[in-house]
Amino acid sequence: MSMNEPRAARTLVIGLGNPLMGDDGFGLAVLARLRRDWVLPPEVELVDGGTWGMRLLPLIEEASQVLLLDAVDRGAPPGTPFLLEADELPRGLALKLSPHQIDLREVLALAALRETLPAELAAAGAQPAEIGMTTRLSDTLAARVDEVARLAVRRLGRWGHACRPAEAAAVA
Repeated sequence: MSMNEPRAARTLVIGLGNPLMGDDGFGLAVLARLRRDWVLPPEVELVDGGTWGMRLLPLIEEASQVLLLDAVDRGAPPGTPFLLEADELPRGLALKLSPHQIDLREVLALAALRETLPAELAAAGAQPAEIGMTTRLSDTLAARVDEVARLAVRRLGRWGHACRPAEAAAVA
């Protein structure tokens, strides 16, 4: 499929990271929060991408929109939240953002080369405070999970996906 061929209206939200490496598991924590606290429309699929690397390529190529959730070292103060648009995401091999990012950069570069990169691509995350062998997020990043989940929901809204808090759905 090339970028000129129509795609099914499918949006992926992919949580990235290694939950055994402290703050590197931040993207997966945000993904879990979205699952728990938000009702998303059926065309939005939440995917635990972990450290899948190239195995994410077919999923990304088949989607019309992709939102990545991750801890990314941008040299900012620890805990700084961010939303990166497609042109800010690395597709080459020169910039290392996180331990699993080499594979993701290669996935994005290959999809671009094959002309299958979704037209709508973004990433939401935060600057990690501690990367190391532990199964818990630092207090700094744990305090940002809800905020980055809300950033993701706002980005999905800009793509036309109505998301609502799960508690509001239970009342309705």
